[in-house]
Amino acid sequence: MGVLLSLPMQAQVTVDASIDSLELLIGEQTDIHLEVSLDAKQRIQLPVLKDTIIKGIEIIDIAKPDTQMLNEGKRMLIKQKYTITSFDSALYYLPPFEVKVNDRSYASKPLALKVYSIPVDTLRPDQFFGPKDIHSVSITWNDIRWIIWFALMILVLLTAGYYLFKRYRDNKPIIRRIHVEPKLSPHEQALKDIEEIKADRSLLQNDSKVYYTKLTEVLRNYMKERFGFNAMEMTSSEIISYLMEIKEQNALSDLKSLFETADLVKFAKLDPLMNENDKNLVNAVAFINETKIEPDPNAKPEPTEITVVEKRSPKGRMILLGCLIIIAIAIVVLIYLIINNIIDVWF
Repeated sequence: MGVLLSLPMQAQVTVDASIDSLELLIGEQTDIHLEVSLDAKQRIQLPVLKDTIIKGIEIIDIAKPDTQMLNEGKRMLIKQKYTITSFDSALYYLPPFEVKVNDRSYASKPLALKVYSIPVDTLRPDQFFGPKDIHSVSITWNDIRWIIWFALMILVLLTAGYYLFKRYRDNKPIIRRIHVEPKLSPHEQALKDIEEIKADRSLLQNDSKVYYTKLTEVLRNYMKERFGFNAMEMTSSEIISYLMEIKEQNALSDLKSLFETADLVKFAKLDPLMNENDKNLVNAVAFINETKIEPDPNAKPEPTEITVVEKRSPKGRMILLGCLIIIAIAIVVLIYLIINNIIDVWF
């Protein structure tokens, strides 16, 4: 418990000093509190102390002065704290703290401090113990848990970064857009494709080779799905020969003419007239309608077709690159944290 010593110098100025503890063990610390009360208009100069108060009493810290206004601002109370210690056992006399107010000196009463060491029993030296051996401390979960968590986070980020890098390298979006469409029957799909060819009038007028190539591909796909033979790998004559085995020759005359014209356009650079091209397209539609099989309304519906669309805009590419940069920075930070934790645990 601290002892408060005060010495009123005159009515306007008082200087008080107190110490938190009168006794200390060597190396312990205590605080000295200096309080000065004066008129608000007076000038004050506190004691200028550096490292020591007296020999043997060291100053550890000097706190910033705290000023309080009293009596509606007419008076001031200034408080100053000094943290001290000592490493020599003795009874110390602390001289008064001197304060100057309006160039006039005022002082507190002196203080006393006893510093003592730990008593040693010299009569029983066997109670003294030498330095202990170094013991290894077992590593616990709390010591390595952050290392493991950070390593798992790096593994997750590396997986995500690899996926995003592949999408960036292959110029694909982060997320695939999937369209689910009903599966059409062979003749419905063929008629749909022919309508697309028919709608492209520029193709019909300017490039007969591409026109007949697309038209015969539609028919070949239809035959493959409808009759079950690989028409895509067969020549025109082979297709007609195969169909003649399952259909009357007269019914295939128009289809035969269509394939013959297509071969002449592809290999002999024939340029058919416009009405002949229209006639061949009509013949293709007629063949499909004559050979189509209407689906059974009571049959189980065919599974839907899933179309994966992978397109990415320039904005999406920039977002993808930004994500890769953020992941790289996060991995570097986590590696730094892991190294710091390893040093703390093992070194």
